[in-house]
Parts: sequence; structure tokens; C-alpha cells
Amino acid sequence: MMKDPAETTVLITGATAGLGRRVALQLAERGATVLLHGRSKDRCETVLEEIRRVTGAGEAHYYLADLSSLAAVRGLAEQVLSEHSRLDVLISNAGVIARERQETEDKVELTFAVNYLSHFLLTNLLLPLLRDSVPARVINVASAGQSPVDFDDVMLERGYEGMKAYAQSKLAQIMFTFELAERLRDTGVNTNALHPATLMDTKMVLETFGRASSTVQEGAEAVLRLAVSPESEGETGQYFDGKRRARASQQAYDAEARKRLWTLSEELCGPLLEPLSHRPSK
Repeated sequence: MMKDPAETTVLITGATAGLGRRVALQLAERGATVLLHGRSKDRCETVLEEIRRVTGAGEAHYYLADLSSLAAVRGLAEQVLSEHSRLDVLISNAGVIARERQETEDKVELTFAVNYLSHFLLTNLLLPLLRDSVPARVINVASAGQSPVDFDDVMLERGYEGMKAYAQSKLAQIMFTFELAERLRDTGVNTNALHPATLMDTKMVLETFGRASSTVQEGAEAVLRLAVSPESEGETGQYFDGKRRARASQQAYDAEARKRLWTLSEELCGPLLEPLSHRPSK
């Protein structure tokens, strides 16, 4: 049975601006305990104060982590596991569009690392807590812009294009969603991906495309439906365009490609994937 939003603990990556910030505020208004992730202490504290101002109290905490670093992602998971006895919803929302090719400290192409691999690692490390909190939900914020994962050049060392990197990372997110849903079937942890809305009026969209065709509020409503609505209870392994079930790019339905991506992701994460203790210290 779906929990009351007021009894849920929700972690949102990329929660200091745009879609993540709006979702965090609306969940807090419904009484949820909101765990904010961001890279900037000032921006995290601004959202935290906004939550407290809007809700009157607002149970919220923030965590700083640069998702381009796999070690930082593990540190984020370790903090959450040590401080919280439950996690009902994980919303993987943080993302970047890098115009020029960059590599992280882990020698991973930046867009692939932040948009996909960081969330693969974070989700796997937090799975024990999600399992202990069932029914639980994992929501991966993807995109209608999807490009097949090129297993011969995943890091796009040949002919890098920013939007191609972004689209590949977003299809990887959806492939991960489908594979994770299969592995977690009948556990009570449901996993879905969505394209929240087309060209929302976020800073990233406006800087990249120079225009918007939908609002952050539209996207937030689609995310909230998957996160806490009774309407989406029991749904898992699906891709949504807004609030409508949709079909992702063909590679997402290729079981062998999904397994290949999972194996590659495990190799890239290496020892950082080893399970963490999830007994809160307080």
C-alpha cells in the first residue's frame, strides 16, 4: 500500500535549482522529509531556508557531493545510510550538458559520469535502505532525447558532440531503469524513468537552447506522480513522457544491451560498488 507523503523520506539529486528544487519544495509542502543533494553549500542552504519558510518547519537536510566523482557519490551514500533509517523514494535528477568533451578524475566522459554512472552507483549503494523501506520507488529523470549507447566508443573519444553525449547518457539511464526493475521484481522497490516535460524553463535549457516550451511545474507534476501518487502504485520498469506511458528508444528493450551496460558500469565503479553499512548512527 502506498505511504502517505507525510511519512516518506525522499532523496533528490540536483535539488538546488530547476526541476529538482521545485519537486523538493512540493514534497516538503506535503510533509515529506526531503534530503537535498547539491554541489553548492550556499544554494543548498537557500533551498533549505525556502522549505522552512514555505512549510513553517519542514523536515529537510542537505548533502554536498560532486557527482562527477565516484568517490564523492559513495560518500553521499555513506552519509545518507548513516543518518537515516529509511528511504522511501530516490529521485535521480541531477544532470549536465557539456559542450566540450571532458573526463572526470575516474577517466569517464563527464556527461556519462554525472547523468548516468553516478546514479547507477548511488542507487545500488542505497538499495539495502530502499529494500528495508518498501514499498519504495526509484525515479530516474531521463529525456525524450535518446541516442544508442555505442559500446565501441562509450566515452565518445571519436567525434564528440554535446547533445549526442547527453542523449546517450539519458538512454543509458532508461536501460538501467528497465534492468533494475527486472532485478527487483516482486521486492517492493519499483523503478521507472520519465521525460518530465519538453524544454522546461530551466537555466540549463535556456542556456543550451535559448528557449523553453514548457514549465518546470509541468515537469514537477509528472515526477511527483511517479514519486508519491497512489495512481502509480505498482508501476515498474516503465518509461513515461510526462504522465503518459511511452516507448523509449529501441536499445532499451534489448536485454543483452542492458546487461552489457550493467557489466560495464560495474567495471567502471569497481570496488566503490562494495556494500556499505546502513545502520544509522543516531
